[in-house]
Amino acid sequence: MVQPVRTRARRGYIRPPAISYAPIATINTTPLIDMMLVILIMVIVAIPISSHKVPLDLPPPDPRVATPPPSHLLAIAPDGALAWDGAVLAAAALPGRLAALRDDPERPVLHLQAAGEARYERVDQVLAEIARAGVTRLGFVGNQGFAETLDRR
Repeated sequence: MVQPVRTRARRGYIRPPAISYAPIATINTTPLIDMMLVILIMVIVAIPISSHKVPLDLPPPDPRVATPPPSHLLAIAPDGALAWDGAVLAAAALPGRLAALRDDPERPVLHLQAAGEARYERVDQVLAEIARAGVTRLGFVGNQGFAETLDRR
């Protein structure tokens, strides 16, 4: 009777699998996923830039008109008080003035001048009132006051 030979196995040794040089039939999708994520991030960054627009309906200049149209100045003081062509205007009287401006046959232009220290909330309220009144001929004057106010901060 032949007895089996005992051999000492080395601890921690794992026999390597047989190496196969056959081509792999699956596609490595990792680079594809990486490129998809890069393109997705680029689209996410680019969309807000292209969608922030302020729609303006600017009429073309009329060469037949030699004199500028009449204009009125609506000024907003730093404390939020209103002035129409230099005269103090109550906030309750603003909608009536805007309606009269809109219905004027001479089609005057409304110039809005806000002080640099005026609160943006108040300017926004006045702009909303102008939009509700249907005034379409509006210009902003005195914007350098905002730049000077920001420079002082």
